Formats: sequence, structure tokens, C-alpha cells
Amino acid sequence: MSGVVLGAVAYDPKVVTIWSGFRSWLRRHDLPLDFVLYAHYERQAEDLVAGRIDTAWHSPLAWLRTRSLARAAGVRVRPLVMRDTDRDLSSVVAVRQDAAIRAAADLKGEAVAVGAVDSPQATLLPLHHLRGLGLEPGADFEVRRHDTGVGLHGDHIGGERDAARALMAGEVAAACMTDSNHLLFGQEGTLPPGTTRLLTRTAPYDHCVLAAGPSLDPEPGERLTALLLSMSAADPEVRHLMDLEGLTRWLPGRDTGYEALAAAVEETGFYDADGRVTAAGYHP
Repeated sequence: MSGVVLGAVAYDPKVVTIWSGFRSWLRRHDLPLDFVLYAHYERQAEDLVAGRIDTAWHSPLAWLRTRSLARAAGVRVRPLVMRDTDRDLSSVVAVRQDAAIRAAADLKGEAVAVGAVDSPQATLLPLHHLRGLGLEPGADFEVRRHDTGVGLHGDHIGGERDAARALMAGEVAAACMTDSNHLLFGQEGTLPPGTTRLLTRTAPYDHCVLAAGPSLDPEPGERLTALLLSMSAADPEVRHLMDLEGLTRWLPGRDTGYEALAAAVEETGFYDADGRVTAAGYHP
């Protein structure tokens, strides 16, 4: 069986620990695997479609771009697996507990903090959600971006944390983040318990996915998928790796939870129809 080359974005030093451990485990199960680290998702998506890597651990935004690039190139890409924690996420718009803001319409004329320009969960999706509630970003309210880790598609949560800090400092009327990070920021003290409340919440969406490119042959692709789906948190060899990667089990990949993000990409012109980067001010 031929080996598999996987791409992963180095958004944190733990990425090396995670994929080195998974590589060793997979090789012990007779699947030769190597991995390549990227500084940002845009090159990873391009290399996957071009066949320079076989599979990629992709953000949701990178998956959408990969689909468009593949369609334009006339090649096939497909989702393999995703974490159980990648399904049915939601983002929230938080306000201070003592704020007079009671409905989304009350944000008119106010400033709203978001994450990095390329964060699906803290920028693109919540702003799309507010558009659906009748508020146009940049016209009905000011958008305050926090561009930490640009190119990492929001995997570096520093932008979300900075948005939360801006809310607590009174610099903005609301802040956008994932519901899980709203809880995390409460636990760590960035948003002390009882100081904020949720104004509105997005519809559920899916997050990261392990994507297969055109160079991944069927047999190793099926073997990789089967092995990851068989991985158990009860196995002490991989339990700490799964904890670091934020999952309790792998699930089959699906392509049905990205409609809202695709709409956000289209309405903002983040990518064009062929997957070219067209977002203003985005330089990964």
C-alpha cells in the first residue's frame, strides 16, 4: 500500500505533537503516513487540489475554497472524517449583562467586535447571521476586527479573546465568538461569570474536516478512514492526542453543514467562484 501525505496548519505548537502521535499510531496499523506543516490554509488548499499532498486537515473555510478550486480544475475532492466536536456548532453574539441592548435591532449605531478577517466562527458566520436579522455590517453597525493569526481561519482563538476583552472594556456593545469559547472565556476569567449574556445565536454549522484530494488513491483513503473511525479514547496510546485535538471520536465526514458559511463567503466576496482569494485586506 502506498503512503499518504497529510497537510496540517501549524496554528499552535501542539499540532506537531498531535500529528506525530497520530502518524506513529497509523504506521503501527500498517498505514504509512507523513505530514507537512503549513503556515496558513490558503497554500494548503492549493496544494491539496494540485496533488502535492494527498489529504488535508482543513478548516471549514479551507474546505469551501478546496471545493471551488477542485471544481475549476476538474478534479475530485471529498470529505473523509471529522471530529464529533465538528458537527452542529453555533456562534453567539454576547453583550454585557447590564447593557440596555435587548434585541439585535438595538445594535444599530453601535460597534460590534469580531475575530480575525478569516474566522468563520467569530466573523463570517455571525455577521452573516446579523445580516439575516436585517442589520448590514459596516452600515447599520461598526465592525471592529481583531486580526490575530490571519491565515489560520480562526483556529488561533486570540482574535475571539481580544473581541471578548473589548466587550468587557466597554469599547464595543457586543462581541462575536463560538458558544464554546464564550464558556471558556467565562472559566478563564476573560468574561467573568454573570457579566455577559447572549443576544442571539447562529444556526448550527459544521467545522473542520479531513479532506481527500485527487492524488489520494481509493485503497489508502479507505484504510485511513477506517483506522481513524476505529480510534478509541479508551486507548491510552491515543487518548491524550485526542484530548489535544479536541475530540472523543472520529465520525464520517459530511458536506452538509457549510451552507451558511458558503453564503457568507459569497455575500462578502471572500473567494470568487473559482476559489481565488478576493477578500479585501486579507493577506495570509
